[in-house]
Amino acid sequence: MLTGAAIALGNFDGLHAGHRAVIESARKEAQRLDAPLGVATFEPAPRRFFQPDAPPFRLMTPARRQIALDALQINALHLLRFDAVMAAMTDREFCERVIVDEVGARSVSVGFDFRFGKGRMGDADSLRRHGADLGFDVCIVDEVKDAGEKVSSSAIRAAIERGDMDEARRGLGEWWTTDAVVEHGEKRGRTLGFPTANMQLGEIVHPAHGVYAVWARQDEEAVWRPGVASFGRTPTTGLRDPLLEVVIFDWSGDLYGKRLHTAFAKFLRPQTHFAGLEELIAAMNQDAANARDLLANQRPPAA
Repeated sequence: MLTGAAIALGNFDGLHAGHRAVIESARKEAQRLDAPLGVATFEPAPRRFFQPDAPPFRLMTPARRQIALDALQINALHLLRFDAVMAAMTDREFCERVIVDEVGARSVSVGFDFRFGKGRMGDADSLRRHGADLGFDVCIVDEVKDAGEKVSSSAIRAAIERGDMDEARRGLGEWWTTDAVVEHGEKRGRTLGFPTANMQLGEIVHPAHGVYAVWARQDEEAVWRPGVASFGRTPTTGLRDPLLEVVIFDWSGDLYGKRLHTAFAKFLRPQTHFAGLEELIAAMNQDAANARDLLANQRPPAA
């Protein structure tokens, strides 16, 4: 555990512009104090603890979050276990037991709307008061807006759920990207001429059911390849839990058991019920052609 650092504290789901502003505030404090730069976040997310039956809502997996934080060149990531003990802490107890005793922060940066402690009793101002008593500095970062609207994980999540990947990209600053391990499926794609990599999204928010132009890359590779993907239920019967199925253009190989990153570039069409295989294959050929045309004029993700 790295102590004596300038810490950015928050949920950091998606690492959007507002989150990055908090991290940059901590970076300035780290430079001022000649201290390491750290990020402290909660695992599991408090929302999952309080709403265990809520639908999937996370914007990124821990693996994707680590990639994004590595790109921001932080020195340490503190994963704060959010459980019944932490949920019952007062704001003062959280500052004493977590920020001082566990993290050992010299400075803490938070967003203007940060809330913490039992029943969300604490806010950024109370954090500053407790910090003055307990010996750590507090920096409060103002609201970050895009086109006059607050940048938030909730707004980005809503955009993904309706298939608006352009708006999600504006909020995130990059293509919205999932990562998951490729599973064995029904292998129907092979018989249709479109072998797919099949994945469950788990805790990740579910995008609108339909077909997307995507970029994909294997975990151990740096190159992104264009492709087309569908998310939803079986297009002929409507059965099966929602599944992400990715076709990578002009590539073949065995992806079973490997982690695949999928960046969603554009929603192409909603999921449709097909009367038979001929109609389905014709639609898949058109989807692939549309995705190729669109991605030919797009740049792949940065990471």
